Amino acid sequence: MTRKERYQYVLDYFRREMPLVSTELHYGTPFQLLVATMLSAQCTDKRVNMVTPPLFERYPDARAMAEAEEFEVLEYVKSVSYPNSKARHLVEMARMLCSEFGGEVPTEAADLVKLPGVGRKTANVVQAVAFGKAAMAVDTHVFRVSHRLGLVPEKANTPLKVEEALMAHIPEADVRDAHHWLILHGRYVCTSRSPHCGQCPFAAVCPTGRKNLKAAP
Repeated sequence: MTRKERYQYVLDYFRREMPLVSTELHYGTPFQLLVATMLSAQCTDKRVNMVTPPLFERYPDARAMAEAEEFEVLEYVKSVSYPNSKARHLVEMARMLCSEFGGEVPTEAADLVKLPGVGRKTANVVQAVAFGKAAMAVDTHVFRVSHRLGLVPEKANTPLKVEEALMAHIPEADVRDAHHWLILHGRYVCTSRSPHCGQCPFAAVCPTGRKNLKAAP
């Protein structure tokens, strides 16, 4: 099977079986999505969703958070990974939004990555989810699944290279959903340590899956 055929097989399945898909992070505004996505770095969405309700109640927008001190925000986010740096970045991010963007989350990636604590992945999540743009955020799940399924070559050894490879093959209309499809597949089926190849709908076309199933006793 060629890589083009594998993309077609995988995308056809997802379009059919998961036509409606979105982030599992809870948010109400682009600012809240940005905050939740920043908190989700190396942390589960489940944990972030436990933290954000009281955080958003106290700091519902950039102007409210910009007036906070780092130690105040830390009290709300101390149960996530790297809480000290995340609390600092959240306050700095909110202050920059107010000083340079009128308190609103910018829509362009070049502006988003200027914000403290915001990298390319976070910027792409906000672009895709909040603003409906065809942006592909590559996290650990997308990176892993893309390689295991053979959607990207081995030489795509960085998140940016994986992003570029996926964007070159996935139709623009599918990019937003494809980000979530790959994340959810990695989160619940193609898990990091023990992928559930026997339950995977792509086992027949997945190089890794065929190898794992063949080696199974």
